[in-house]
This record gives sequence, C-alpha cells and structure tokens, in this order.
Amino acid sequence: MTASHLWTAAEAAEATGGQSEGDWAANGVSIDSRSLQPGDLFVALKGPSFDGHDFVGAALEAGAAAALVERRPEGLGDRAPLLLVEDTLKGLWALGRAARARSAARIAGITGSVGKTGTRAALQRCLAAQGETHASTASFNNHWGVPLSLARMAPSADYGVFELGMNRAGEIGPLSRLVRPDVAVITTVEPVHIEFFDNVLQIADAKAEIFEGLAPGGVAILNRDNGFFPNLLEKAEARGIGRLISFGRHPEADFRLLDCSLHATCSAVRAHFKERELEYCLSLPGEHWVFNSLAVLAAAHALGADLTVAASALARLEPMKGRGESHKVACDGGSFLLLDESYNANPASMRAALEVLSRSETRDAGRRIAVLGDMLELGADSAQRHANLAEAVEAGGIDLVYSCGPDMAVLHEALPKARRGAHAPDSKALATIVKAAVGPGDAVMVKGSLGSRMAVVVEALMQPTCPPLRAANGD
Repeated sequence: MTASHLWTAAEAAEATGGQSEGDWAANGVSIDSRSLQPGDLFVALKGPSFDGHDFVGAALEAGAAAALVERRPEGLGDRAPLLLVEDTLKGLWALGRAARARSAARIAGITGSVGKTGTRAALQRCLAAQGETHASTASFNNHWGVPLSLARMAPSADYGVFELGMNRAGEIGPLSRLVRPDVAVITTVEPVHIEFFDNVLQIADAKAEIFEGLAPGGVAILNRDNGFFPNLLEKAEARGIGRLISFGRHPEADFRLLDCSLHATCSAVRAHFKERELEYCLSLPGEHWVFNSLAVLAAAHALGADLTVAASALARLEPMKGRGESHKVACDGGSFLLLDESYNANPASMRAALEVLSRSETRDAGRRIAVLGDMLELGADSAQRHANLAEAVEAGGIDLVYSCGPDMAVLHEALPKARRGAHAPDSKALATIVKAAVGPGDAVMVKGSLGSRMAVVVEALMQPTCPPLRAANGD
C-alpha cells in the first residue's frame, strides 16, 4: 500500500477473500452513492427495502474507484472495477478487521446510554491536537457503521476513537471484538431503549459487553456516580481487566469533580486526578458536558496522551448538528435564540437539555420555551417517564412547553396550565404553531427522539421571518 491509498485491489481482495476485477486503488470507503467521494470503494450493502447493487453504476459514474459486490450488476461493462465477495456486509466487516489488524493506533471504544456521541467527538478533538486521529463520523455505531468506520482508518493513524451503540443485548459484544479497543469507556447507564429490556440492570449488562473485545492490558473507564458502577466493575473484573479509571463527583472517583461554574454557553471546571488539580474551560454548556469532559480526560490519559493539551482542547469544542447547536434567528422585532437538540432524546438527555435552556439568556420580555417531541423505545412506562419531565420543567423555570406525540400529551396534561403552550399530533403541525408563537428575545429549545422528526420544527423556525404574535396559552 502506498501512502496515498487506503486500499489497493490486492489488499482489499486479501482482506475479504474476494475476487478483484481490475487494478484499482481506493482512498476511502462509502456505502452511499449520494455522498460518495471520487476515489472511494463503494460497498453495495443490502437492506430490507434497498439493494446497493442498484446504485453501483451511479457510484462508478460519480468516481468510485471500485465497488464491493456480491454479483455483477446488470448494465456494467466487462472492465468495471469490482471486488466480488459472497456477502457484502461480511466483506465490510472483513475490511474493518483488516484495518484494525494493520494499525498501530491506540484505540478507544465508547458506549453508554447517554453522551457517547458527544464524548467520542470531544475525545477526537483532544487527541487530534496530539497526533493523527481517526474516529467514527456522525452516529456510525451499529453493525454497519462500526466496520465502515474501521475500514476508513489509515495505517498511519496514531489514535482511533469508535462509538459502539446498541438497541438490544448481544449487539455491542461483536462490535467490541471487531474494534479491540485499548480503552473501553461507558459514559453512564440509564433507561434508554428500555422497551427491549426487562430492567435497567439488563441495559448495564449489555453495555458491559464492550469489555469482551478489550485488548490485553486494556483500561476500563466507568462513571463512579452511576448506580450501576458496582455491576460494571464486577463485569470488568470477571473479564480479567486489571486497570480501571473512574470519573465523577464521588469522593473515590479517580478523575473527581471538585467544582464547576455553569454558564449559558460554557462551563469552568476544576477537577482532581492523583496529586494533580486540573482547571479548564469547557466550551459547551450544561452539567452533563462537565461529566462527559471527565470521561474524555480519563480516556486521553489512558491512551497515553498529554492531559494538559487535552484539557486545553476542551475550550474549543463545537456542538454537533442537532445536538446543542445554537442559532440567532431573525424575526419581526428582533431575534430569538434557537437551541437545536432535535437529533435524539431520552429522559436523561431531555433533563440535561432543559437544564441548559434554564440557563440560556433571554432579552427584554423574552421567554424560555421548550418544544418537545416523544421520547421513543421507553417501554410500558413511557407515558409516566414523559409526565415526570414536569419536575424538570418546573425546576428550570421553563415558561412554556409546546409538544407533539401521544406520550408528550401526558406531559402536557401534567404541566401547570400557565406552562402549557400547545400540543399537536405531530411535528409538522407543531411547527406551524411554534412558528407563530415565538417572539424577539425568546430562547427556544427543540428536542425529541429521531423518530419524532423534531428537525421539522427546527427547519421551520430557521426561516428568517416570523410574525410578532405572542400566542396565548393553548388551553
């Protein structure tokens, strides 16, 4: 392999056990012909409602170096560059496995009920200041996203950071054995995806599957404040993991929070590790980010990175799309602040977002407004978990709550009438209502599970004009 190519035809064929047609070299790997970059190897995955083989021609026309396929698609010439395998998903896993085997990078695997994507992105930023760092993109944390992320890792990488996700038991174990992390981070355990489990302890057990692939001599990093810390510790010890680093406010935490000052757009943090006191600025608001930052520093230390450099990088973090982005949006009479948390939601992250909204600045007669969609996959107790958010709304002094979805209707009824904005059946209907309700000086936070499609509300609010109407309560 040359320094300019990620995979040559011969290397990819050896990794997958496939048959290469043509002499080609790829600079990247893609599974989507729409976002493919020239020089990528296109992997024709198959799903319940699509077949990537239908897009091989388009991928090659867009500049793909070659296509990983199970069969030759119709209409392709005999000279089309292909890599033929029995199963394209297994072929992708084989590429990921080979990429891991040839890499000398120090690897972190991150999972957790809440905060894994943000922690992954923050750790990537901290490590990038100290060496070539490869990481998962977006939320590529499942059975295709993890091998794809691994297959994209260049042999020259000094560090790798991979996010491992799951909906059900038995999903993280194979991913961990593929990644073989040197450091395994579990951010926290909460009742997320509880629909697929009998209890939260089973979720903790599923998260502990990340220990299955931990490299010999590897390090486990755990949240000392979480109620399932003893269970996770027991799982780690049963796997023979001899080194553990904990984080949190707990007096026995290794990376221990001493103090933090929370502000509308950032936090100042003071923490302790061994005989050292760490003081740093965190550019993302919210107490949840303070604890994420402790996990990040613990992981950076375990990977052999410089703590001072890593802590300094935390002052330059930027929010990810749909995960805390803030926008100043023009409207009649001025502007309002829009906090976009629309990517996903669960009870823990919803409370964290409401806490951030409670600290957000308003102007003049501006109000703090929460726009909330259903949190999904919460099982039989879903309605009650939605109703329980009324406590966080009250504690944060949120002025109005606009909501959509059948379970958020329960929260709407649980709120005092003075805090009820309006309720709608879906995000499209809610967008029109909220668009008419916001006014200059308001701070508006939009959040819900991905399936609730709260990005529709964000898109509507991002339009540069809105009427000056200040809607009355919906009841």
